[in-house]
Amino acid sequence: MWFVRLIPVAVFVAFALAIGVWFAAGRSADVAMLRVPGTDNRTQEQGASAVDLAGEFVRGDGKAGNDDGLWPGFRGSSYDGISSEQGGWTAPGPAKLWEIPLGEGYAGPAVRDGRVYLLDYDATKRADVLRCIALSDGKEIWHRAYQVDVKRNHGMSRTVPAVSDKYVVTLGPRCHVLCVDRVTGDYKWGIDLVRQYRTKMPPWYAGQCPLIDIGRAIIAPGGSALMIAVDCETGKVAWETPNPRGWDMTHTSVIPMEFGGVRMYVYGGSGGVAGIDAKTGKLLWETTAWKVKIAAVPSPVPLGDGRILLTGGYDAGSMMIRLAPSGDGFKAETLWTNKPDVFGAEQQTPIFYKGNIYGVIPGGQLVCLDPETGKQKWNSGKNRFGIGPYLIAGGVIYVTSDTGTLSVIPADPQEFHLMGSAEVIPKGHECWGPMALASGKLLVRDLTRMVCLDLTKAAQ
Repeated sequence: MWFVRLIPVAVFVAFALAIGVWFAAGRSADVAMLRVPGTDNRTQEQGASAVDLAGEFVRGDGKAGNDDGLWPGFRGSSYDGISSEQGGWTAPGPAKLWEIPLGEGYAGPAVRDGRVYLLDYDATKRADVLRCIALSDGKEIWHRAYQVDVKRNHGMSRTVPAVSDKYVVTLGPRCHVLCVDRVTGDYKWGIDLVRQYRTKMPPWYAGQCPLIDIGRAIIAPGGSALMIAVDCETGKVAWETPNPRGWDMTHTSVIPMEFGGVRMYVYGGSGGVAGIDAKTGKLLWETTAWKVKIAAVPSPVPLGDGRILLTGGYDAGSMMIRLAPSGDGFKAETLWTNKPDVFGAEQQTPIFYKGNIYGVIPGGQLVCLDPETGKQKWNSGKNRFGIGPYLIAGGVIYVTSDTGTLSVIPADPQEFHLMGSAEVIPKGHECWGPMALASGKLLVRDLTRMVCLDLTKAAQ
């Protein structure tokens, strides 16, 4: 979907992204207080002037290669943080293919057909910039930029684009939705959520990563509509879900799931969690048992059998709920809850893999959790990884620390074992944006730069 320490990307990217206290880094309480809403003297910047979302188009000299790898949005092809590729690791670490500078932020990349898509921010031109970059060498193929005033607020960009075979959809820091042609970059349509849906922009800007599903862009604006579906070709709204409880937009992203023969979209809003019918936009179920008081960032994690894992920071911990049929919809019941020292997530969304849950808890330890009992199977102990991103490929967890060290750990429920680590972004700073893996190439970023690593070759 990409955030600051209490909330920088949505990781994200969509990211979407939050902050917490990274004890291993020894961050002070004073620094942590600067990341609490309102204590950094930043304004919410609501009600700004209208934005021309068509903006300006610029063609570069980059060319897409023959790479056919796919990481089309927040959490990859299946929205689960798991790659179908084998990955790889050769000491002393992967070779770096290229590096490019970026505007301050935590937005993560998406990849399709040799093209990398990233929603950046150009502070000099005061513009959100959708960049299309060649995966092979990092050269820009084209970019489209629209002017919008985004003040530095622990970085600017935070979200991961959604990419289909025809379209790219982005959600900017100040809640602007943009849709363009995936190959040519031609403008299709745009929506200002604040103006059209009375969306309340979250603290530290928007971190929700958009979703493209069944040819529609799925967004949860809050305000006058809890969720909307927009036809990617025409820009027409297919349906809107009412929002009678007045839930606000959070930094979490919408996740699709199937249960009881129904495709639905699960979203954690400011007042609880809801499931929306993918065809009609009808509210199928909701629960107010789970609320994150500050900075709801990690997205819901469906386990495939009606169970959904919910996690958060700021002492929220975690909760497992289970859906059951109820009338013409469903109801959600709570199976278990955990305190944050057992399992929680400040920024990154945990991964459900081969019957186990893997995630980095507050304090920075990597944990393997039993989804049946909610108890830890193992904890990485003194090995801490900050609040950086992670994904799984070929049965291995790739996790990047805040300072740019990439570590690899087998996704083995029996024990924690560090296979290796390498500093892939020297002197990295706030490496919080979600990673992407396609065609054996791992994309990792920190606050101001992105590197492409070749997992099939070792560093020289």
